[in-house]
Amino acid sequence: MTETTHRDISSFEGQTFGPYPMRVCREKVEEFLDATGGERGQWTSAAPPGYLASALFVVAPELLGKLHGFSVIHGEQTFTWTASLQIERDLLISGTVARVRERAGTYFVSFEMTVTDAGSEIASGSSLFLVAESESEATESVSTRLIGVDERGDPDTNQVAASRSDLVKYAAATRDWNPIHWDHGTAVSAGLQGVVVHGLLQAAWALDFAAAETSDGRPFDSAKIRFRNPLYPGSPATLGSTAAEGRISVVLSEGDTEYLTAQIVPAGR
Repeated sequence: MTETTHRDISSFEGQTFGPYPMRVCREKVEEFLDATGGERGQWTSAAPPGYLASALFVVAPELLGKLHGFSVIHGEQTFTWTASLQIERDLLISGTVARVRERAGTYFVSFEMTVTDAGSEIASGSSLFLVAESESEATESVSTRLIGVDERGDPDTNQVAASRSDLVKYAAATRDWNPIHWDHGTAVSAGLQGVVVHGLLQAAWALDFAAAETSDGRPFDSAKIRFRNPLYPGSPATLGSTAAEGRISVVLSEGDTEYLTAQIVPAGR
């Protein structure tokens, strides 16, 4: 693969990817639920809302492959749903680089995704990727408690956590193999202290938390998610929510540190 140079990134604007096929098979949905800690009994005919991450990574790897040699950090994510992702359906996923802008040596790449079922759009997504030259690898490391794969916090207190093995499990379920989630050297070269929990794994926790009282189907019209600070494996965080003016606000935090905030619009609002 030819490595892209720094000045080439602005030329990506307008590039399209796909459409590529994706089958929402029961086995893959169950794999996703296992990786995110979701309740199988809640999602029997449709995939959970966070499963749109799997659709995103049907098309995003082609773009990310062009960014080989750069660090890529997920800054924001918006999802919209007009229908649920029904299990055992064949979908088509398309992607477009909608906009590229540069500030202080960092490129802000806006990537749009559409999901169609039998020719009708049923969902979409908008991703903001922060792209920069990788820094030279440092020796600094983060000391984390390597919690076991089943030690995912305390559901009674809305606490969640992920181990390093959980991150690999999630990557396998969604194809999100960005090396900052499994390779220490790459993460440090991106300016982090070590590997970090996938933003979209945290998003799945937040969406499941907001959808806890809903039935199988399409619980939301939209969700806008911002990744505020890196969450490291072995570090517990707590989910909290408030509802006002037809929206659900979800925060994933610990102490004064916010890792994720989400503004979610329930279906039909």
